[in-house]
Amino acid sequence: MGVPGVFLKEKLVIGVLTSRKKKLDRLHKRLEIEFGPIDYRSDPLLFTFSRYYDGEMGTPISRIFFSFERLFPPDLLAGIKLATNRIEDEYRETGLRKINLDPGFLSLGRFVLATTKDGAHRIPLHSGIYAELTLVYEKKGFRSLKWTYPDYRSPEYNAILANIRSLYKAQIQNQGRLRDR
Repeated sequence: MGVPGVFLKEKLVIGVLTSRKKKLDRLHKRLEIEFGPIDYRSDPLLFTFSRYYDGEMGTPISRIFFSFERLFPPDLLAGIKLATNRIEDEYRETGLRKINLDPGFLSLGRFVLATTKDGAHRIPLHSGIYAELTLVYEKKGFRSLKWTYPDYRSPEYNAILANIRSLYKAQIQNQGRLRDR
């Protein structure tokens, strides 16, 4: 029989989609109030993988990634997704979302996104929130899965997540929680 242990805390990463770049500094501050200091902010990347959000957000849409200094137990993912949904509501204009927040947890071996959409490859957490294993880290890089969104398959996103993974690895090494991985 296995003995339940304590989860290693993971790196919170939030991908932001928006056409309102002028709101990013305010959003940066709002996210820090909710989740603590940001230790990584990517440059905006033009989002050309889908037109799904164009009608609601306007164009051109960019994706920006934030990661946070504070590490979180992975069982908090659903609560974080509920909090980011509330923040999205704060930025609505005439009822339409102007930012989309996609929180996820990055560990040394994987990147998991939170979602409200069910699917055979998604695990129910609570309160209508699911976890999706989006990327697997192996052989010094991220590997996508058959359901991985096209943008998360891109070399640009993978490079950003690799940078964030390096920050995370240094954090857990400094805390003495990592041996040789």
